[in-house]
Amino acid sequence: MTEIKTSQMAYDLEDRYGAHNYHPLPVVLAKGQGVFMWDVEGKRYYDFLSAYSAVNQGHCHPKIIQALINQAQTLELTSRAFYNNVLGEYEKFITGYFGYEKVLPMNSGAEADETALKLTRKWAYKVKGIPENQAKIICCENNFHGRTISIISMSTDPQARADFGPFTPGFITIPYDDLISLEKALEDPNVAGFLVEPIQGEAGVYVPQEGYLKKAWEMCKAKNVLLIADEVQTGIARTGKLLASEWEEVRPDILILGKALSGGVYPISAVLSDDHIMLTIKPGEHGSTFGGNPIACKVAIAALEVIREEKLADNAERMGNIFREELRKIQSPMVELVRGKGLLNAAVIKPMNGKTAWDVCLKMRDNGLLAKPTHDHIIRFAPPLVINEAQIRESVEIIALSLKSFS
Repeated sequence: MTEIKTSQMAYDLEDRYGAHNYHPLPVVLAKGQGVFMWDVEGKRYYDFLSAYSAVNQGHCHPKIIQALINQAQTLELTSRAFYNNVLGEYEKFITGYFGYEKVLPMNSGAEADETALKLTRKWAYKVKGIPENQAKIICCENNFHGRTISIISMSTDPQARADFGPFTPGFITIPYDDLISLEKALEDPNVAGFLVEPIQGEAGVYVPQEGYLKKAWEMCKAKNVLLIADEVQTGIARTGKLLASEWEEVRPDILILGKALSGGVYPISAVLSDDHIMLTIKPGEHGSTFGGNPIACKVAIAALEVIREEKLADNAERMGNIFREELRKIQSPMVELVRGKGLLNAAVIKPMNGKTAWDVCLKMRDNGLLAKPTHDHIIRFAPPLVINEAQIRESVEIIALSLKSFS
């Protein structure tokens, strides 16, 4: 067994034995607690990525970890070939928590998105009466729903699509935050659903105009089309409410959750809907060996209880307002724009003297804060929701110091 004692050892091992499908920021992390992580050499960092918003409850939250340990020592996996004594408890808990009649448990966000696509198509044929194999789903430019073949078939990112065709048919792509284009696409009688992120996270925390989601929901209802909300990144209190959809009082027909559903402790995702949609899928038509396993169920219950007990949605809204206000005060020609909601935020970076968002992230790393660029010129800032005001202000000082080093 190779013990990694230095960062260089980890770099060398991953380069030698791992697929080269990621380009990580050069830091090797060995420990996490709350809003902090430590590298193998013992240096401490503020975590401002939260594993792409999976660690909303903070690293190694004791309640969630204890739920994991307790269940792992009792019963880990039965598959869905049998009943177990935890799944029903979880299903009752999560449907009540989010206000839906049924849940279909999966493991990853991409799996949950794929599940929602299948569910929408099944409903299209069984309920709406669309001719077989003719159902269409509207999606948005610059979306990010995962990396499976069907999901990248919806993507407009050349890097996500290059050399991976042929692609899955049945998608209509329209501009995000564009109700006129949505209205036109909805004229097609074979449209079954509209898949949308309330805020486009991977696109650079693009927040649509106020009222966009509410109006889209109303337009879909008028055409008997399902609104499918991908809240894998925006959900679980990240934007200052339990769901980003709640900012406009929208109740999606199908809700997709993942990431922070486990507090980052275990791969868990879920698709929630009501009986008239969910029960169109019959036994044998969809499933997963690990979906809804006992460990996942207990971990998810604990993770959602933490969100409620510690009022993390309220904290995300308060801390997010402070963070954006302070970030906008930074005097740097590299910062073109600051945007976001709650603790899902981004800064658009203008390259200067050959230095880019990547260089800014390297400098922030040197100064004790970890974030990652998206689309080369945008830095996403998404710390765990347990962060307090003193930590927010110290973090902004680190960001300011890093930016000023390029002036």
